[in-house]
Amino acid sequence: MAGRKRISQRVIDERPIDGGGRGITLTFRADDGPSAASPIPAVLRLPRASERVPAALLLHGYASRKEDMAESVGEALVPLGIATLSIDLPLHGERADPFELRSMRDPFELAERWRTAIAEAHLALRFLAARPEIDRERLGVIGYSLGSYLSLAVAERDRAARAFVLAAGGDLPDFPLAQLIRSVADPLRGVRALAGRPLLMVHGRRDRTILPAQAERLFAAADEPKEI
Repeated sequence: MAGRKRISQRVIDERPIDGGGRGITLTFRADDGPSAASPIPAVLRLPRASERVPAALLLHGYASRKEDMAESVGEALVPLGIATLSIDLPLHGERADPFELRSMRDPFELAERWRTAIAEAHLALRFLAARPEIDRERLGVIGYSLGSYLSLAVAERDRAARAFVLAAGGDLPDFPLAQLIRSVADPLRGVRALAGRPLLMVHGRRDRTILPAQAERLFAAADEPKEI
């Protein structure tokens, strides 16, 4: 498409994986924007197949990393014939920087990092769609905790993903700053933007970080088809 930025990759390692297929450790970046100077670390898992396969972008939780998603969800999906791409979000995994974390006390800096994370997730979907092994008409997003919130922000801005799985995700808690945060990241607005794209939510009844009531409120705002 005219005006789109070119995406390039650098393969770091490639090896066979259990269940058939191969795992590729790589980085990718666009010609300009934040990733141009700071390529995005990723793990790509591809099942063995003779035709194009569906794929899911995996978005990890706070204080986690790409390997946690690749070695759990990614490992489970490859035998089902589904490719996965796990990425390190800003300030996580290979990109962790304890000095930069201090800047997260600044709400303007936090908002900027959030916008960067959304842009990088969008770029990751484009990267998946461009690969010859992937069926670009069957892309999904799977997010855990913080990754669930990010998944909905992606849904609001990007129609490339056709299905979403949210684990330990929900609406914002009821606290004084909730309305201010909604101006930057509103899960309810994001889940409504699914507009009929299938949604699966998985939640713990005893979750004390994101309460079950928050998950139920988010689920109620979504259109069918949906399951929790």
